[in-house]
Amino acid sequence: MIKLPKILIYSRFVVGPLLFLLSIIHISNYKSVAVGLVVFGFLSDILDGMTARYLRIPPEKLAKLDSTADEVFWLSVTAATFIQCKSFFVSNSIQLITLLGIECLTYIICFAKFRKGVAVHSIGSKVWTLAIFATFIQVILTGDSLVIFQICFYIGMIRCIEVIGIILILKTWTNDVRSLYHAISIRKSEAIK
Repeated sequence: MIKLPKILIYSRFVVGPLLFLLSIIHISNYKSVAVGLVVFGFLSDILDGMTARYLRIPPEKLAKLDSTADEVFWLSVTAATFIQCKSFFVSNSIQLITLLGIECLTYIICFAKFRKGVAVHSIGSKVWTLAIFATFIQVILTGDSLVIFQICFYIGMIRCIEVIGIILILKTWTNDVRSLYHAISIRKSEAIK
């Protein structure tokens, strides 16, 4: 019963590093293969949660594994895209370093408070993942991203600030907290609608 969501999660542990390897060896049809792998990884991230909910698997059983798979996948996509499109990373280095810094800060705060990694899965995180996906597809295909990356940057900053707020509000480590409102409700022990 738990197998399908786990297979989808574990697939990202394979697809991300495979994309990284293909970027290193510079295969001739890299762009189309890379887009296919990124789309597959993105869809597997959506489908693992949907199938887990459909199969009524408690979210806490898969939350940490899902978060780790997401980190491995997106870090691999980032490294692969850097190898293929360095100029995008150089021209946007300040914003990328800022995003990386605030994302690391969320992990530091969460680990300092709960001795566990972040597994919030907020609505803002889902919107940011969509923006990251669109940015990477554009960078892979064109070598650059102007408007989409700017949208991604600001969504990412807002999302990280929200996640930090959620972590600071919660009394105990909790996965799948949809928003600051939900974190406040959890802290007050109120039922969430």
